[in-house]
Amino acid sequence: MAHTRKNQSSLSRAERRRFVDAVLKLKRRGEYDEFVRMHIDYYVSDGEDRLRVAHMTPSFFPWHRRFLIEFERALQRIDPGVTVPYWDWTKDRSPASSLWGEDLMGGNGRRSDRRVTTGPFAYKHGHWVIKEGVTDGKFLTRDLGRPRDPLDLPTRRDVAWAMADPRYDVPPWDSRAPQGFRNKLEGWTSASGKERWRNHNRVHRWVGGHMLGGASVNDPVFWLNHAFVDLLWDRWRRRHPRSAPY
Repeated sequence: MAHTRKNQSSLSRAERRRFVDAVLKLKRRGEYDEFVRMHIDYYVSDGEDRLRVAHMTPSFFPWHRRFLIEFERALQRIDPGVTVPYWDWTKDRSPASSLWGEDLMGGNGRRSDRRVTTGPFAYKHGHWVIKEGVTDGKFLTRDLGRPRDPLDLPTRRDVAWAMADPRYDVPPWDSRAPQGFRNKLEGWTSASGKERWRNHNRVHRWVGGHMLGGASVNDPVFWLNHAFVDLLWDRWRRRHPRSAPY
């Protein structure tokens, strides 16, 4: 069945509520944490002995597309009308964006421990307890914009830099690939400091907290980020129809 993913900024109040309600119900059923465990299991970096299929590899896009579709199907078993919205971080670039409103993702973590205290995924409501992670702590954490060492979200120019490359991927097919759309949009570079992170990776760093590392699925904004990444892959394929799609 065909369905449309919308920009989160264009969701109606009812659409926001239905999406959040479906995510919370999936969490209550225990199914949400299965997605967290899966992402942790497949978070394999360069240099590790296990097979890399989800990150730092040509299958980054198709793996996450399948992951996103499976999550969407799980939500639709609860509410058939729900789809995962996308977050265009080249436009909605502020912690004051509607994305971080009380009725969608909730806001930033507090300064002392980065604990999210607002919105439907705040620990105080009792509906969002972290059960699968790589660190201790039962509450969702964020550090939007990393105030102690400020970091900006990717720009349209960053996306254009990746979209202009007609090659899907190049040797050595990992985070060291000097060119290629996959690595440019995934966001690995040889630069130092803040410039090390581009596009998708920079979004994870900007959100901070649980969005850092393999347990990033604990923050529901993970799905909105990857819905946009998936859309950009589709746009790249349309722009370069003669290029290998994967």
